[in-house]
Amino acid sequence: MQMSALRAFEMALPVPRLVTLPTVPLFGLRVVSAAPDAVIEDLLTGGAQCRVAFVNAHCANVMARDPAYAAALQTAGRVLPDGIGVEQAARMNGVEIAANLNGTDFVPQLLRGAAARGRSVFLFGAAPGVAAAAAARLVRDIPTLRIAGHRDGFDGAADTDAAIADINASGADILLVALGVPAQDVWLDRHADRLHPGLTLGVGALFDFLGGQVVRAPAPVRRARLEWLWRLAQEPRRLAGRYLLGNLAFLLREGTSALRERPDTQPQALAKRALDVTLSGAALVALAPLLALTALAIRLDSRGPVLFRQTRVGRDGRPFTILKFRSMHIDAEARRAALLAQSDREGICFKARHDPRITRVGRILRRFSIDELPQILNILRGEMSIVGPRPALPEEVAAYPARALGRLTVKPGLTGIWQVSGRAEIGFDRMVDMDLAYARSRSFLLDLVLIAMTFRAVVSGRGAY
Repeated sequence: MQMSALRAFEMALPVPRLVTLPTVPLFGLRVVSAAPDAVIEDLLTGGAQCRVAFVNAHCANVMARDPAYAAALQTAGRVLPDGIGVEQAARMNGVEIAANLNGTDFVPQLLRGAAARGRSVFLFGAAPGVAAAAAARLVRDIPTLRIAGHRDGFDGAADTDAAIADINASGADILLVALGVPAQDVWLDRHADRLHPGLTLGVGALFDFLGGQVVRAPAPVRRARLEWLWRLAQEPRRLAGRYLLGNLAFLLREGTSALRERPDTQPQALAKRALDVTLSGAALVALAPLLALTALAIRLDSRGPVLFRQTRVGRDGRPFTILKFRSMHIDAEARRAALLAQSDREGICFKARHDPRITRVGRILRRFSIDELPQILNILRGEMSIVGPRPALPEEVAAYPARALGRLTVKPGLTGIWQVSGRAEIGFDRMVDMDLAYARSRSFLLDLVLIAMTFRAVVSGRGAY
């Protein structure tokens, strides 16, 4: 079943449980859009049996070619969003996901709530010994949790009747199945009427994480939403197809589908968004090794987070959080006011050629504009475009003369006329003239020309400091 066909039936999907949580239409499914606490309360207090599935970019790719798996997700009582890919797909379709409910973090939270209510859990799946190790870890982390039993997903899954009998005999209230995608959800769908636990979930690699077979990414990497890069570095041969080719295919398919589903959008805007999604998605995949090496270099060079987050002003004055690789010491913002008088650039915007706040690695990152690469995520979120005026700080916008506010009529960009013409060597007034000219004459062809010129600008390094 093709994804376009799935979308046509999304409003007529069977719902085996009273819908009490807000959802958004994605991938032909009703995907839950609610905070973790609300979802946990719903799952643990609902009276009817409920089968829960998680969906991420890889799941969407499998759905596109596997009708049995697509049907299993369609009939799940709850479909929970897992990962940044689902968030990007939602934004492409003009909706927002309230929270990322990835199973590795969400399921332990759910089990804490279950333990408080005296519920028990059965673990089924993974390699021999892994479910037992995961159960032991859960008991250490949640001492009041009752483990009803566990069974591996190899010999333990060979006899389906025996596995179901074991699960039912345990009296478990909750069943976690870790047979991988799509097997776990198809298995739960196929045997739903024979399983006694009131709540069943397909949990992917959760047992491997809990049992210590797979090491989770450090917290800063998880906060940066780059855990997939960590997993790719751990198992490049097994996961390269899923995370590199798979993510690119996902972005292209969802971007194209979103354009088809929103016919009210102006053709020029559609073309620009399609260009943004296609090129930034491809860049994210192609540059994955560079992004990982850059993050490592930053951590080794100086104390502080890998990513720098800062509020900037976007289109129509809407604030958003811009992402950059950190190129300065962690006290840079506190020291900014003392350095304003040393700016080497005319006008409102501060730039210092020999800024003492910049780290050793930061100078290299700025020289080749590598520090700007995390803004690919801002582009995929729809907060920025590949081409457009550079986003300004709120205090800079507050000091704008009236004519400069015209910069805010278009979405800010990663590159533009100012960037390819000398960057920091261009004064503020001239930058405004350039940006206003772009706002008046922007076109798909002009964007292509400016993107091509950006490569020359990066290599030359003119105005990059």
